[in-house]
Amino acid sequence: VGIGILPILRGVTHSPFPISHFPNSQLLRRPFHIARTLISVYYAYMLEYRAELIFWVLSGSFPLIFLGLWNQAAQSNNLGFTPAEFARYFLAVFLVRQFTVVWVIWDFEKEVVQGKLSPLLLQPIAPVWRLFFGHVAERFTRVPFIVLLVGLFCMLYPEAIWIPTPYACFWGSLTLMLSFCLRFAIQYTFAMLAFWVERATAIQQFWFLFYTFLSGMIAPLALFPEAVREFALWTPFPYLIYFPASLLIGLPVDLRRGLLTMFIWGAIAFVINRLLWKAGLKHYSGMGA
Repeated sequence: VGIGILPILRGVTHSPFPISHFPNSQLLRRPFHIARTLISVYYAYMLEYRAELIFWVLSGSFPLIFLGLWNQAAQSNNLGFTPAEFARYFLAVFLVRQFTVVWVIWDFEKEVVQGKLSPLLLQPIAPVWRLFFGHVAERFTRVPFIVLLVGLFCMLYPEAIWIPTPYACFWGSLTLMLSFCLRFAIQYTFAMLAFWVERATAIQQFWFLFYTFLSGMIAPLALFPEAVREFALWTPFPYLIYFPASLLIGLPVDLRRGLLTMFIWGAIAFVINRLLWKAGLKHYSGMGA
C-alpha cells in the first residue's frame, strides 16, 4: 500500500484510463458520467436508511421552534417584522438548512482514524468527490419529507404563504447552492485536522456555536445591534443561512457584497484545504498507512 501511495504523494495521479485513450468528446462527458454514477449509487445507499432520514430532517427543524417564540414577541412588540414575515423567514431558514447540512468532517475523520482512507488514495477519483456527491445524493432523499413538513407549515400558517418572484427564485436558488458548497469547503478544511488529531469534530462543535448565533438561524440579522450585524457580515456565517433565506423571501440584502464575500471565504478555505491536504498526506503515510 505504501508503494502505491508514493506516486500520489509526489503529485502524480495514475489512472487506469490514460487521457490519450479518450477522444475529446469522451473526455468532456467523463466527469458528468462519474458524477451521475456517484449520485445514483449514493442515492440508492441513502434510501436504505429512510427511517434515519426522518430524524435527520426533523433535527433540522430547529428554526421552526424559534418561529413560535418570535411570533409571540411580534404580537406584543414592534420588532419591525410582522408574524407573517417571521413565519416566511423561518420557513426559508428551514429550507436552507435542509439543503446545506454537511457532515463531511465525521466521515473523513472516521476514514483517517480507521485507516479506510488508504485504499481510496489508490483510486483514480479523489476521495473528496465521493464525499461531495454523497451529500448531493442525500439532498434528493430529503425532498419528500421536506414537502410534507412544508405542507404542514402552510396549514398552520396560511397567512405566511407567498409566491417568490423570478428574481428571488433565481438568486435564492443560486446562493443556496453556493452556501452548500461554501459550508462543505469550510468543514472539509476542518476535517484535514484529522491527520494530526483524533477528534477533529471537536473543532466543528466549537465552530457551530458561532454558526448558530451569527448565521441568522435564531433570528434575522436585521434585529441584531448594528455593530454585531456589521461584524457578522464580514464572516462566512450569514452567507450560510441568512443571505440565501433573505433572497428567497425578498428581504433587502447587498447581493454583490454577499457574492463577493462568499467567493473570498471559499477561496480562503480552498487554499488552506490544499495546503493541509498535502501536509496531511505526508504525515498520514509517515504513520504507516
